[in-house]
Amino acid sequence: MYEDEKLICEDCGSEFVFTAGEQEFYAQRGLVNKPKRCPECRKNRRQKNRRKLYEVTCSKCGCQTKVPFKPIEGKEVYCKDCYAAIKEAEQQNQESV
Repeated sequence: MYEDEKLICEDCGSEFVFTAGEQEFYAQRGLVNKPKRCPECRKNRRQKNRRKLYEVTCSKCGCQTKVPFKPIEGKEVYCKDCYAAIKEAEQQNQESV
């Protein structure tokens, strides 16, 4: 049913094969568009789109954590648990007003 197909990468211009197995995989998941990038360019694009994480110490509990933004000196930074607790407390305060 499916046959290997040669495609041209829109990023680097190289030719790559869209295999019958890949086509079947795409069809099973309802993907209708053929890939526009070769496997290497797809990999590079995914790597580039990953967020950089910054290691910080939580201002409340002192544990080490990672955050997806560059911390500003002098501003408090919280771990996931402390941030959730602070937000929950703020929400309860607003509801009681």
